Amino acid sequence: MIESILGGLLIMFMRICDVSIGTIRTILVVQGRKYLAGLAGSIEVLIWIFAIRFIFQNLNEIPQFIGYSLGFGLGNIIGITIEQKIGFGFVQLNIISRNHSKEIAELLRKNKYGVTILPAEGTSGGLSILVTIIPRKFQKATISLIESVDKNAFITVQHSLPYRGFMHGSRK
Repeated sequence: MIESILGGLLIMFMRICDVSIGTIRTILVVQGRKYLAGLAGSIEVLIWIFAIRFIFQNLNEIPQFIGYSLGFGLGNIIGITIEQKIGFGFVQLNIISRNHSKEIAELLRKNKYGVTILPAEGTSGGLSILVTIIPRKFQKATISLIESVDKNAFITVQHSLPYRGFMHGSRK
């Protein structure tokens, strides 16, 4: 019985590893990082093969099935958490502030973020939309910076894949 439980824990650990790597690999694929995605995929599949081999050798052990499924669920949670901490890629922030657009733009530029100001019209009249593209790992800090000027600013976040002419920070 103890061997069966230990086997289930081993399988759970292997699944946590391979699913976490798979989550990160998926993001690498979407961002076009083919060599890193290929390396991650190779490691992911190798771990999966070991896990599934272990299960097929012990098909009558229920704790191993439970370990497999728990490992899959936990692997998703851990993979997403790791990816959020690493913050691969870029995001585009669109910021609408009723009264503080210029102050927000100045603060972002002072902190080396490029900002484009677009004229817009809402139901209450003219306003500005601020657009900035930043590394995703700086998203929380940048939003905090914006909210330090206007807690009520309307902010949307979109994934962004800069194509040409992109330069992080303000252009000189």
